Amino acid sequence: MTYDWSVLWQYRGAFLSGVGTTILLSVLTMAIALPGGVLIMLLRRSQVAPVAFLGTAYVEFFRNVPAILLVYWTFYVLPIVAAVDIPPFTTGLLALALSVTAYNAEAFRAGVSSIRQGQWNAGLALGMTRSQTFLKIILPQAVSRVVPAIANNWVSLFKNTSLVSVIAVGDLAYNAMQVRSQTYRILEVLTALAVIYWALGFPQAKFVDWLQKRYGVKE
Repeated sequence: MTYDWSVLWQYRGAFLSGVGTTILLSVLTMAIALPGGVLIMLLRRSQVAPVAFLGTAYVEFFRNVPAILLVYWTFYVLPIVAAVDIPPFTTGLLALALSVTAYNAEAFRAGVSSIRQGQWNAGLALGMTRSQTFLKIILPQAVSRVVPAIANNWVSLFKNTSLVSVIAVGDLAYNAMQVRSQTYRILEVLTALAVIYWALGFPQAKFVDWLQKRYGVKE
């Protein structure tokens, strides 16, 4: 067997474009999933039973449905239901955002729940409302505890962006598969794909480890 690694340089534009799309998709997804996660967390903590049920149902549903199924559903079914044409990038973004929002919501819920009841009591004793206590006392403490979990969700999201390649979104995985089909250099292309994902993902994973040590709960 002979190897031809020159195809990687020849098609470097496709790989670079794919990296850019992967990063953009990750950033946009998390930009939606962060406020979305806070919103769902607040719904889950609502004292109104139907509202709390909706928040819980969202988390349980989207955490237990495979992300790849969400990608297929938003691409094939949603345009039929909504009676509109939705670009592949948008459908992929929506599918990932729905999934990551559920995981972020659970991370935020765990962070808020980890704050001792005495913190709530102290705020109420000072004459604050529950909302004021939450915003001024509970939330700032919860955020530092949530950072490692959210960062871990980011790393998972970055890898899961490859799922949108099945609906022809020009991310790194899709572009690599296109190069493979044009050159028939399976070993070279797939090896390069793995190396690129590792090179991009390893620093992120180490950063998460640092965050765990820096912001991990020490109580």
